[in-house]
Amino acid sequence: MQTVNEKISNMSSSAKEHVNIGKAKVEEKLEKAAATTEEEKKLAHERKKANEARAKMELHQDKVKHLEEKLTAKQPQYLHGYGYDLDHDPALQTDQTTAPPYHLTAHPPLHNH
Repeated sequence: MQTVNEKISNMSSSAKEHVNIGKAKVEEKLEKAAATTEEEKKLAHERKKANEARAKMELHQDKVKHLEEKLTAKQPQYLHGYGYDLDHDPALQTDQTTAPPYHLTAHPPLHNH
């Protein structure tokens, strides 16, 4: 199901990219028609290329976001709170330190089990 959602989202982003590229081409034509010098025409062409590159970049960013959403949906929920979610570990208080009780160059103390 998540793969289908990802594909649909990617198709939507791709359609948006094509629309943005089409807009860039139309804007270039309008700027070239209004241009009076060769430099203004080159500037219009460079703006079109920049807008096309921006549209492609946004497409790839959207694809990454869709893939991340797909992968987070597949993450098992039982891992949270068992040391895997270290940023939100309720066992660590704000006044506690996370440094080991021994010097970092020394070996850790043996556990007597």
